[in-house]
Amino acid sequence: MTNIDNAQVIVDTALRSAEARELAPGKLYAFVTPGGSVQKIDLTGDDYRDQPSRKKGTTTVRDAESFLAYWDKHNDAHSEVYADNERLTVTAVLDANTPEDARWGQHRLHLALRETTTWQQWMRWNGELMDQEDFAEFLEDHLPELLEPDSATMLEIAQSFQAAQKVDFQSAVRLSSGQRQFQYVETATTKAGQKGALEVPETFVIGLVPFEGSEGYRLTARLRYRIGQQGLRLGYKLERPEEIRKTAFADVLKAIAEQVDPPVMNGTSA
Repeated sequence: MTNIDNAQVIVDTALRSAEARELAPGKLYAFVTPGGSVQKIDLTGDDYRDQPSRKKGTTTVRDAESFLAYWDKHNDAHSEVYADNERLTVTAVLDANTPEDARWGQHRLHLALRETTTWQQWMRWNGELMDQEDFAEFLEDHLPELLEPDSATMLEIAQSFQAAQKVDFQSAVRLSSGQRQFQYVETATTKAGQKGALEVPETFVIGLVPFEGSEGYRLTARLRYRIGQQGLRLGYKLERPEEIRKTAFADVLKAIAEQVDPPVMNGTSA
């Protein structure tokens, strides 16, 4: 056995006989295995600290009040805020670069507005036609949003359509009062041939909250109808709902801008 072999035997014996020691977190260790390879153990990461070395991650909130609460807790003199008018989002980079030094830019606050269920339901049927029963039920389900005429009047109209099931709608005329009158002939056996009419406002006003936590806005809906082989079909067309949606975002952005020190920049931050 050579001197080199003897030396390796001594080293291997010493390594095997060495007492185990607890490695201290926060340090990098390197050692040679009995086979001669170098192994490293890195205990410098955040998992081995009592607390992380820095703040990071993206927190997503759904309304301006929550955005401001998180902002007040974590912002500093160099935090930045960006507004994306296309995506209707607001993002704060809480650890943004300073004029002198680069920072990580990995601690972020993101406002992603979420549409209310009621707004989605009105958008779902915007411009679509329904049969009498479905249209009446839709009005009944959404009485709280009906402003002009009031909900009591609209409920009466809905009930009138529900009652006029066994009729043949023949025409519709626009009255000087601004209402639309639907003329029909009864088809039920006991009343066959009797004529009647239903009057419905040609426009009505609803109140909707576009986003969770936002204000409510007034929208005008115009009555849509078609008389054909399927009978009378009814619906509505909302005037400029996208403009209302943008206005709602602008108001949310204004509420944030009034409470944060840095100017809100138009754009995004990668």
